[in-house]
Amino acid sequence: MSEKVVLILVDGMRPDGMLACGHPFVRELMEKSSYSLTARTVFPSVTLPCHMSLFHSVDPDRHGITTNTYTPQVRPIDGLYEQLARAGRSTAMFYTWQELRDLARPDRVWTSVMLNQHRYRDTDIAITDAFLAHLEKEHTDFTFLYLGETDEVGGHDCGWMSEQYEKSIYKAFDCIERVYRALPDDYTMIVLADHGGHGRGHGSDLPEDMTIPMLFCGKSFPAGRDLGVISIKDVAPTIVTLLDAEPAREWEGRSLIVNGECYGATCC
Repeated sequence: MSEKVVLILVDGMRPDGMLACGHPFVRELMEKSSYSLTARTVFPSVTLPCHMSLFHSVDPDRHGITTNTYTPQVRPIDGLYEQLARAGRSTAMFYTWQELRDLARPDRVWTSVMLNQHRYRDTDIAITDAFLAHLEKEHTDFTFLYLGETDEVGGHDCGWMSEQYEKSIYKAFDCIERVYRALPDDYTMIVLADHGGHGRGHGSDLPEDMTIPMLFCGKSFPAGRDLGVISIKDVAPTIVTLLDAEPAREWEGRSLIVNGECYGATCC
């Protein structure tokens, strides 16, 4: 199977916050997707370690990133971008938090757009606009789109599950819906978070920090299927399966696609 994939990450989005934000496209997307509202991230539930585990399919104690400061891996693992480059797939990144540049080696991303304004309102709209302009010209095999306002403007500034936090998720789903309506039929869209949060922070092993939503919308995923307890480490293996690439030998997660069909996974 060879599809194109857009991975959209809403930083700090809790499943209950997603449901509470009131955006009508949340329910529409769940009805069209295979999804989990009980997926698990990794500990520590901090942004850069979670992203590294998302793209490298191992726990932080293996890739070595345990804070929001990147340090070169002592025992390097090839991540999602490296595996896709090896398979000859075109790739892109659209992001607003500069630390995410180290998710891939510099020569492994075909198109990279970074707007250094993650602390400002409407940054999600700006980076989505940049991606949609790219989509009009080029249909890249794999694209990562990062939406960061929910974490920074919503959670840290005002508190998780505050009114402003839910408004930030609503704005993120405005962007997600725009992407969904613009995508050609041969794309799979994956929407997830890196971690949750409580109070005005995150990073603990509390359920509020560790539980994340995941939604997989595309021809390989049955509509309305609850995938149960899956892991953020399962995402990279699933994407390489969709794009006819190979997982790295060290990866710990499992593809949600087996013999062309979707199933639920249970590893955490």
